[in-house]
Amino acid sequence: MDTLNSFLNNDLTAFQLMAIAAIFIWTGFVRTGIGFGGAALGLPLLLLVDDKPLVFLPIIGTHLLIFTTFTVATRIKDVNWPVVGKSMSIIIVPKILGLIGLLSLPNYWLIIIVFSITLFYGTTWLFNYTIRSQSKTVDVALLSLGGYISGTSLTGAPLIVAVLARYVNKIQLRETLSVLWIILVTFKMTAFIVYDVELQWQFSLILIPFVAIGHLIGLRAHDYFINSDSNTFHRVLGIALIVISSTGLIKHIF
Repeated sequence: MDTLNSFLNNDLTAFQLMAIAAIFIWTGFVRTGIGFGGAALGLPLLLLVDDKPLVFLPIIGTHLLIFTTFTVATRIKDVNWPVVGKSMSIIIVPKILGLIGLLSLPNYWLIIIVFSITLFYGTTWLFNYTIRSQSKTVDVALLSLGGYISGTSLTGAPLIVAVLARYVNKIQLRETLSVLWIILVTFKMTAFIVYDVELQWQFSLILIPFVAIGHLIGLRAHDYFINSDSNTFHRVLGIALIVISSTGLIKHIF
């Protein structure tokens, strides 16, 4: 895998580096403000800058562990631990299968998977369609699929949220999800270490101030989001995701 030096010198322009920094501000904001989606809403943008999922995923994972742990530590009382335990019992096997796919699939297919999933999410948000679970069978299906997608690309959060939102109130939802993300990302980072994937830790450290900016903005925005109608926000995000994912798919397929 590329090291930090080869990554920074891999024909990346100053504009691309600034774009990466701005995207990580965005991921910090989304992760804290909404409670999920830092990877789902950030990775597609990063892949338009440089199409190497296994370069960006360890960086996103490192930031999630740092900032999400900090967020949970200040509101640990809001975590619904029984829901975390029951969810993990379903997610764990698909998660491992997804990790195997991530570490074995060609880079081209990883990119196609990420943009295709993003296109689906963007379409549901644009048309204000909420993925909902109405039964325990659907719960298992969504958690399993979300776990698998989380293993391959860290973008399975909306499917998992669709289930947990049934069982956890709005006040507890972010912190409960955060504990789940910490567990899932710990599995992924461990797999990266075992399979000798470059963790890009130097670049992760360089980007921490930018993520922190988004994190602080997200903390202020979170209370607003849980107490307001966010349909307009989701529709705007949906349009943006459709444009981003369509551009990525056209670029790599045609």
